[in-house]
Amino acid sequence: MASRPGLLTEWPWQRLGNFKYVVLAPWALHGLYLLATQERKKWDLAYLLILPSLLLRMVHSQVWISISRFQNARSKHHRIVDKSLEFEQVDRERNWDDQIIFNGLLFYLAFMYIPSGRNLPLWRSDGALLIALLHMGPVEFLYYWFHRALHHHFLYTRYHSHHHASIVTEPITSVIHPFAEHIVYFLLFSIPTLTATLCGTASIVSMIGYIAYIDFMNNLGHCNFEIIPKWLFTVFPPLKYLMYTPSFHSLHHTQFRVNYSLFMPFYDYVYGTVDKSSDLLYESALEGKEEQPDVVHLTHLTSFLSIYHLRVGFASLASKPYDPKTPIFSLWPLAWISIIFMWINDSFTVERNNFEKVKMQTWALPRFKFQYGLLSARDAINDLVEKAILEADNKGIKFLTLELLNQAQELNGSGELYLQKYPKLKLRIVDGSSLAAAIVVNSIPPETRKVILTGNQSKVAYRVTIALCQKGVEVTMRQKNDYYMIKSQLPENASSFLLLSNDCNAQVWLVGDGLEDIQQRRAPKGTLFIPFSWFPTKKVRKDCIYYTTPAMKIPKTFENMHSCENWLPRRVMSASRIAGIVHALEGWNSHECGDNMQDLDKMWAAALRHGFLPVN
Repeated sequence: MASRPGLLTEWPWQRLGNFKYVVLAPWALHGLYLLATQERKKWDLAYLLILPSLLLRMVHSQVWISISRFQNARSKHHRIVDKSLEFEQVDRERNWDDQIIFNGLLFYLAFMYIPSGRNLPLWRSDGALLIALLHMGPVEFLYYWFHRALHHHFLYTRYHSHHHASIVTEPITSVIHPFAEHIVYFLLFSIPTLTATLCGTASIVSMIGYIAYIDFMNNLGHCNFEIIPKWLFTVFPPLKYLMYTPSFHSLHHTQFRVNYSLFMPFYDYVYGTVDKSSDLLYESALEGKEEQPDVVHLTHLTSFLSIYHLRVGFASLASKPYDPKTPIFSLWPLAWISIIFMWINDSFTVERNNFEKVKMQTWALPRFKFQYGLLSARDAINDLVEKAILEADNKGIKFLTLELLNQAQELNGSGELYLQKYPKLKLRIVDGSSLAAAIVVNSIPPETRKVILTGNQSKVAYRVTIALCQKGVEVTMRQKNDYYMIKSQLPENASSFLLLSNDCNAQVWLVGDGLEDIQQRRAPKGTLFIPFSWFPTKKVRKDCIYYTTPAMKIPKTFENMHSCENWLPRRVMSASRIAGIVHALEGWNSHECGDNMQDLDKMWAAALRHGFLPVN
């Protein structure tokens, strides 16, 4: 919101939240009614295409968002503004589709009250030429001066400062304005379309094409990576005055009082408001640079819909913890797109972060959780993990962390398989087990004298059990094989604290995957469930407390954090991901995978020393 919000700042349907689309329902239903009841020769194609064109505009913007986020996360990048993007900006730009709804309403009203806007032909050359000329003339000229007026203190503080709150722009930043501004923008952009309509030269293609041009140029100018090839300006030098570049408009967001033009920089050159560094910034951004991360975090997809929760997916979903129960029914028709990723045989970059002197990237394997449980898929998945490890090693990356099932014991022995195959690896593989165990141990209330260990066991569970028994905390477990294995590793003075029993009477339960609902129901009221697994515990009891999977809060100085890691809250990071960062910050030169683990107290102290804090 602007620093001093003025009149008509809020959108009329703002209080409707996600139900705002109902304002289009009457026209959408009317269109369906006409399709069902009228003969095809009586259909007015222009009217029927309004709703589909609105949907296509949303898809077009989403494609730009995904491409921009992917490009800005890569090592080899053409990023223009290399600064941090945070949750506050994502929240501020969540309503980017409001202007599409607004335009749709006005199109429907125009159809009702302007007779010459009905039964438009598919194409007319004279109408298209008229729209192009009116845009180049009146629209660009009037926008330039209106934009300069918006930078006057009075209008800037009440309206335009809302848009300029985003220094690091994303494609959708282009349409983040108060409602009052969008009214003026619509009036400006309606000059060509309304004139063509009243003159009887409008056509369906020219109208939709003009709107597509506006959306394309808006998204292009705010994508924050340079994409326009230099040869275009070499072949046709006047193009410099007829089309801006992303770097040209980016300077307006960093310098504020330069490069005011809409899409054509002509008037900036005429009135002397071009930033002198425009050409230099364009050339340097176009050339790009290679960034060398220190740590790579290797994760994978979980459910079919989790692809949309990635940072390169839907920004609004990625900025919230992933919940498979969230009613995002509109995405299910698109779920089949996720199947495509099952045939991709390479990891892809989804995120980049900076903290202190460490640069990080997150790579994702295009495989889903269910595939890791298929015996027939294990070799292929191991090949993908191995390929990612070797790629990172060849690039000179120092640490690679394995998250979720990429470090499963039954898949690769918690990463041990890769050390055996490639004993001369320069990078260090970290699975985060030591930090995960340390987080679990330190999440248990200090006064606790008894815990129950249940669910599928892991090396994290073994290490937690040993640490608790050495502290004099009684650990009760049911699995005989695991009991005798851990018992053999305990010192004699601590072995008496490990018990084999079906007793359920304890207020703290340490739980792994595979915990059944019936077991949870046997727990006393108020039981604290602390997972040691990488996947969250199903919440069966409302009278009990459930902690999150092993994770910690990140420091405030952690940069470019604007998406949630799976089901974790904002600015909370998994133990495996943090472990790689801590290894890099501490300069440790050892693997942490297979049977190798760090001292728990040492790992915990190092994490706290660098500003990571307990979640619970």
